[in-house]
Amino acid sequence: MTTTTPARNAFATANPHALATILQASETQRIIAATDIFDIAGTKLWARDQPVSAALQRKLLDRQLRQPLESCLVAEDGVTPVTLVQALQDLLQRGDAALAPLLRPHATRLVREAAHLALHPVAQLLLTAAQSARPACFDHAVAAMALNGALMAGHGGDTPEIRLAMLCGLLHDLGEMYIDPRYGEADAERELDFVSYQQLVVHPHIGSLLLSQLTDYPAVVARAVAEHHERLDGSGYPHALQGDKLSPLGRLLAVTEAALNALHGPGDTLLHASVALRAVPGEFDLHWVGRVSQATATQAPAQAVMEAADIQARLVALGEVLCAAESNVAALAALARSPALQQALALSQFLIARLRAGWNESGMWNPRALSGADAAEVEAVEDELYARLRGVQRATLRLAGELPAAEAATLGAFCDSLAMG
Repeated sequence: MTTTTPARNAFATANPHALATILQASETQRIIAATDIFDIAGTKLWARDQPVSAALQRKLLDRQLRQPLESCLVAEDGVTPVTLVQALQDLLQRGDAALAPLLRPHATRLVREAAHLALHPVAQLLLTAAQSARPACFDHAVAAMALNGALMAGHGGDTPEIRLAMLCGLLHDLGEMYIDPRYGEADAERELDFVSYQQLVVHPHIGSLLLSQLTDYPAVVARAVAEHHERLDGSGYPHALQGDKLSPLGRLLAVTEAALNALHGPGDTLLHASVALRAVPGEFDLHWVGRVSQATATQAPAQAVMEAADIQARLVALGEVLCAAESNVAALAALARSPALQQALALSQFLIARLRAGWNESGMWNPRALSGADAAEVEAVEDELYARLRGVQRATLRLAGELPAAEAATLGAFCDSLAMG
């Protein structure tokens, strides 16, 4: 008697979001069946060499497949190493790119290695679909490929290490193809509401499963993808891993992802990424954080846009916001009775305390120490603090889960106050 192996179960049915994206891409790309597609009962659903279409979507509805759909399709004219090189060169040639101080010293090396990256057919299919149907996701993948590779090159990594780092960056968000595109992070994870966040947190796990089950990439790549939103202090997701539980490539990829997510606005500079990586001590590997901070120091300081008195006023307001969060969560925790609410508020207290530690280490609590020349850093710190408080809100609500109406209302009011930052 034969059984379906657990390794294949995760992709036994076609994911509707990934399939919809593939079908959208098929309007401009030639995506065909590389083999006959059968359901688990042996019924032939689609013939080899037949282009995918909406008819395939209807036939796959709720069907368990003999082989994962991703392994049965191929993008004949999709993303190639040549495509990656062109996309990378476009990124490198943008004169105002915030990443320029980190990328340009290694531009030649990055282009050379991008031309030799191995594209497994499954990865190539999904990257092609992203390039055509979700271009922001593809651009994010190319930026992560470049930054991850540049950091490894600056570290003195050899050719295999640089290529592995670049692959991790390129593939890290493939799991996003399997969630509703309304909840993707490419535009700005920091701005997501709670419903979107709930959907998003599963994507590192899905991406890791995809790479480990459907491709032949090294296991370290799938592991790094699983860890790219984890934090050394245990405050990340999806598994709240800590310290030595994170792999070396996972630590690097976490820094790359956080840096890119901090650069979500058109006027953001590398300073925003540096501040984001240093906002809470102990979150990220200091070796990689240091490389970003060193590159930031090479940029010309921004022109002051605020008077010293305005800077002081904004810092006082920031301090008051943080104090209010601390006092509010402490008051709620003292009154909480149910274990679920107690656990959620304990997490909130932990995360807010970590923010306080970062605030104290920054020296920003002493506004008299600042002058008008510090305006850019103040704005970056302000953006980061408010983004982090919204992150505390989402993490707290997720851990709390379903609560009795009265407790849910109480927690909701507190979390709303955090999200207003």
